[in-house]
Amino acid sequence: MNTLINVARYHLAKRVDYLVLPWVWLAFAFTVDLVIFAMIPVGHHSVLTAHGIVQVQNTSPRDAGGLGAIVAIYFVLGIMSVAKSLPFALALGVSRRSYYAGTAVLAVTLAVGYGLVITALQAIERATNGWGVETHIFRVPYILDGPWYQTWLTMSVALTLLFAYGMWFGIIYRRWSLIGSIAFSAAQVTVLVTAALLITWSHSWRNTGHFFTALSAVGLTGILAALGAALLAGGYATVRRIAV
Repeated sequence: MNTLINVARYHLAKRVDYLVLPWVWLAFAFTVDLVIFAMIPVGHHSVLTAHGIVQVQNTSPRDAGGLGAIVAIYFVLGIMSVAKSLPFALALGVSRRSYYAGTAVLAVTLAVGYGLVITALQAIERATNGWGVETHIFRVPYILDGPWYQTWLTMSVALTLLFAYGMWFGIIYRRWSLIGSIAFSAAQVTVLVTAALLITWSHSWRNTGHFFTALSAVGLTGILAALGAALLAGGYATVRRIAV
């Protein structure tokens, strides 16, 4: 256990990367979203018809994508934790398995903390009617739109999944260089395209859409958790033979 903690502390030597940069980037995206939606009138929009320009009431939520900033940064941190930081850690005598496990512990711990902060920001967003401009930045439809504890759990699981995905990418790059990374990406694209073709040929897009829209937040969180566990297991199996 001490080794895992030491690995986490090794990463946190770069405190700016793990504790500051994600929030700076999120603050930037948050500010941009607020400025944009503050300039857009709330409630109505103009529509050109055969009888001229008509004011139509807008009842759809004004959703913004600012939360994606911290999601993207967390994925990049997962890549950097292996692609850049692993060689020196091994030179210090840390085993590959211990390094991977310690990094995973750090990822889960930070994800829980990040998820709690996002949950608090969502509560403020609800209380201020969308930051005064009726926009949803921290409330994502069907994903982060339930009780606070579901938001916390789902966000924590999603961030852990992305960090694990990034770590696996970093391991692939370290083991097989650029060619391996391209092949790894191509394999995933092939799986997605194949799945899309199968759904198209079986005329199942409507059923697929109904499945995801009917899925509860708890069910979605469970799927994300299972996928995250599979990614962590895949990365653990790959890191054993990595060469640096």
